[in-house]
Amino acid sequence: MKYKTKLLADRFVSVLSQWPGVECITLNEAARSDTLDPYYAFILDIFHSGPIPQGAERRGQYGEDTAAFETSSRGDKDRFLIGEIPVRLEYKATQKIDELVSYADTKLDSLWFIKDSGTYGFYRLAHGEILFSRNTWIRDIRERLNNLDNEFWRQIRDAHQSKMEHFLNDLGAALFQGDDFHYLISSALFIKTACLTLFCINHRFEPSHRGYYKQVIGLPVLPESFAAQLGTFLSSEAEITQERKYSLAQLIARGIVSL
Repeated sequence: MKYKTKLLADRFVSVLSQWPGVECITLNEAARSDTLDPYYAFILDIFHSGPIPQGAERRGQYGEDTAAFETSSRGDKDRFLIGEIPVRLEYKATQKIDELVSYADTKLDSLWFIKDSGTYGFYRLAHGEILFSRNTWIRDIRERLNNLDNEFWRQIRDAHQSKMEHFLNDLGAALFQGDDFHYLISSALFIKTACLTLFCINHRFEPSHRGYYKQVIGLPVLPESFAAQLGTFLSSEAEITQERKYSLAQLIARGIVSL
């Protein structure tokens, strides 16, 4: 952990851990880079089983150097600046987390509740750096997420793969119509759902969008030549025409479906 991040982590944990309802505090991976990184953000997930202070009271406890403070309409997210560092504190009820995880490990007949929301929330649960834990709750959650049944991954894969094929069709239609706007949107949605399908095939939760490319090309199970095809698909070079990108998209989709 970088020095400035450590100072912020210690500062906020010392405040938040004093609230009786707080069970666990984790640090998002966006804070692992240097504070000069454009993607850097100090993000904490605060899991609570009881009431937490209201927004105005929370702000008073954060410190006098907080600026541009705002809280969400539901009061579960605070955003502000400390100097030039963006800070986001996200408050999550453990009861709600328990319910969501139950759809993945014990209530698969209700899995449709979370199919559209993806697995990024599970990724944050599984990979956030634990800064404070009052009990074993977070470790129990991680154990459950680490032992999800193959059926969970099959159903999530089927949902994403179906969307991938849908957006591939949209891509072809946009190319045929000369619709540049729809082509761009379909390209982005196609490649995102292609990556999501690959994460499921590899039994991995999806990372934040910043981590998609690096993590997807490092997966152990990939179609042949996927990394090269993906790199070409993402290229902005003039010779990579829309027609060629569509052909690449077809190759990528066929490779994924065959896994």
